[in-house]
Amino acid sequence: MKTWNLKLGLPFRATELSARYRSAALGAAGLLCLSAALAVGCEKATGGTAIGVSATASSTTSAAALADPAEPVPGVETTLPDHIPPNALVCFPSPTGNGRLTMASVSDPVAPKITVPLPDGWNSAPGTGDVALTSTGPDGMSVRVTITGTDLDPGGAFLRYATDLRTSKPGAKVTVAAAQFCGYSSQLLSGTGGGPPAVDFADRITHIWTNTKAYLVVIHLEGPAGAPGYDAAKSTVMQQFAVVIP
Repeated sequence: MKTWNLKLGLPFRATELSARYRSAALGAAGLLCLSAALAVGCEKATGGTAIGVSATASSTTSAAALADPAEPVPGVETTLPDHIPPNALVCFPSPTGNGRLTMASVSDPVAPKITVPLPDGWNSAPGTGDVALTSTGPDGMSVRVTITGTDLDPGGAFLRYATDLRTSKPGAKVTVAAAQFCGYSSQLLSGTGGGPPAVDFADRITHIWTNTKAYLVVIHLEGPAGAPGYDAAKSTVMQQFAVVIP
């Protein structure tokens, strides 16, 4: 089975991958395995040619600053559209060993399919509409994964999401960190508020380009403020994730 190597612009045959991704990310996609040489860090296979790709930035800023479109939006990666082969595994981060890898997808036949890590022991269920997956854990904590088509570029999509988040959680204090991976624009949002009762929440939002359109993928974690195990759950759920483009 062929995957796609963006840097060469040519298909290549994969030979080896961690068993965790072979059973989760690849199994559902009907792919076999990937080169061990690509298991270090994160490899971008296609979905747009990255321009000026650099290591994930760690800058953090107030979400309020994102309301000004003139300000640089953290986590935005400039890409040029590129043709993606059918059922291409376009992103395969190196597994960290934390959590249970779980497939998340929506009914839209051209939407990306992702593999997300969930904390051990949490249940999960497929969603409907733009909701790809829901998961619940102890102490009132939960995860929701959405995959939504967007006509906005990454910066615009991120600004709109931040605005909607502040609207849904009045008074919440939010920090935003750039979190690009695999050549995709991505942010990590963390906050507390929105009460009473107050909640802790975190989001990884990622802009994913396909042959047909762009999508905003959101992994949202929420729980009562100060819930035991929240930090550990956040560390697991907010990891980079594998992406397959149908």
